[in-house]
Amino acid sequence: MKKSSQEAPVRSRFEPRNPQTGALAGGDPWQALLASSADFPAEVFEIAVTQLVHHPEYNSTLILRSEVVKEYTEDFPGHLPEIPGHAIVRCIHRKLLPRRPGRDAGLEQYCTFYRPTEETEDAPVDTLVLTPIVPPGGTLPYYHPTVSHLAFRYVLMEDTPFLQIELVPIPGTPTDPNSRLYRTCLALLETLHRYGWGALVNYKKRVLHDCLIPREEYQDLYLVMRERHKHLIDTWQEVTDPLKHVFEDIGIATFLILLWKNTYGDEGFADEASLSSEPWKSWPRPPGGFVDFGCGNGLLTHILSEEGYDGAGIDVRARTSWEHYPKTTRNNLHVHAFDPLDLEASSQFFKPGAFIIGNHADELTPWVPIVATLTSSSGYLSIPCCPWSFDSKFQRSTAEMYPHPPEMVGQLNLGGDGSNSSAYSVYRIWLASLSLYCGWEVECEMLRIPSTRNWGLVGRKRVADVGIEEARRRANDIIEQVNVRGVFKPRKPEGKAGEH
Repeated sequence: MKKSSQEAPVRSRFEPRNPQTGALAGGDPWQALLASSADFPAEVFEIAVTQLVHHPEYNSTLILRSEVVKEYTEDFPGHLPEIPGHAIVRCIHRKLLPRRPGRDAGLEQYCTFYRPTEETEDAPVDTLVLTPIVPPGGTLPYYHPTVSHLAFRYVLMEDTPFLQIELVPIPGTPTDPNSRLYRTCLALLETLHRYGWGALVNYKKRVLHDCLIPREEYQDLYLVMRERHKHLIDTWQEVTDPLKHVFEDIGIATFLILLWKNTYGDEGFADEASLSSEPWKSWPRPPGGFVDFGCGNGLLTHILSEEGYDGAGIDVRARTSWEHYPKTTRNNLHVHAFDPLDLEASSQFFKPGAFIIGNHADELTPWVPIVATLTSSSGYLSIPCCPWSFDSKFQRSTAEMYPHPPEMVGQLNLGGDGSNSSAYSVYRIWLASLSLYCGWEVECEMLRIPSTRNWGLVGRKRVADVGIEEARRRANDIIEQVNVRGVFKPRKPEGKAGEH
């Protein structure tokens, strides 16, 4: 049966095979290494390889990101490969930044796009060549293939399109199927195959990072913070995994520092001459400090305190780590059983304009926007983990959403792929609708932290058409409903509460 012209294209499997055509000619000894089918037209190839150029970190965990040094559309640099039958369309001079700059060096590259000259002048790009720029006597960093040039090609063989990887290996480099170079090229080819399909069907990422804080700004500060606090791994006092917890809380602290800078300051703070001079010490911050709900091991409170931020971490019991922090941190950690039904008993922690942090706060999670409304908070960050409602475990079958515009779910990526089928996605929607109901504009960020529960809900602006008195009335109504049910029981302080 003939397929309808409206039928969606079917993605072909990635099946690597031997090269389908001879290697590139020219002055360099090119070697064709691998090929695979291409289930997209030539016009899509440039979109796919451009994605490859701008996001090398997707293919190597050792690379942080790339930065464009300069882009050429004429007066191209010398020493670019000459390919017979092809003309250069553009060249991107990029710099690869390593994830561990103390271990790996950065590297600059030319990324050159070619089109065939035997066709019309608007013929699509069919070749990308990556050329590392290595100074005399220099060496390639470990994360880069040991090649002088690496080419990605879109070729037609009897009207069948293929992707092909070719290279000019550094002399003595093995290229057999068991070699590291071969495996690297195999991974690159599979990535390009996936990018091409994504471009063809106008793929939209399921989750969006860097919505509130630019990626480069976050990554640069994170690298500095990681170096300043990585020693905490060696002094870890808990039985939990130090690598996960230390780097996770460094990431959250980095996000908060930049969020506060952009929230409480004027524009113009984005460009800093050097992070080595500790500019965050004078960056804007919450006027009432911060309150870390359910601070647990106190690590996030400690990092923020060490970097000069005023605040308090509260929890129902002290952890082993608390006694091993410096005195400045210990003074900011408090054993306190927070009761959202009796805010007066916790008033000493909520200065006017305080910023509330709910980092995997479990049963306190839904109370974050309510408390932020009733204590005149300047904002909050909630990173939900285990789903809780106000006085019991969250049940999606009985959950009642607060009023919210239907487009909010898609705009904030609350349902992942849009199906809203998982319990966690329903919980995200419920929390977002609750925040909106309490008068907060809802912002979301998928945090760059080593956790599967990395969805962050941010409130830092008030909804224009919900006055503060109306928002407080709604929050108090929720508290009254919880009181009427009589199920909620606040925890009691545990351990040596009097010493903190």
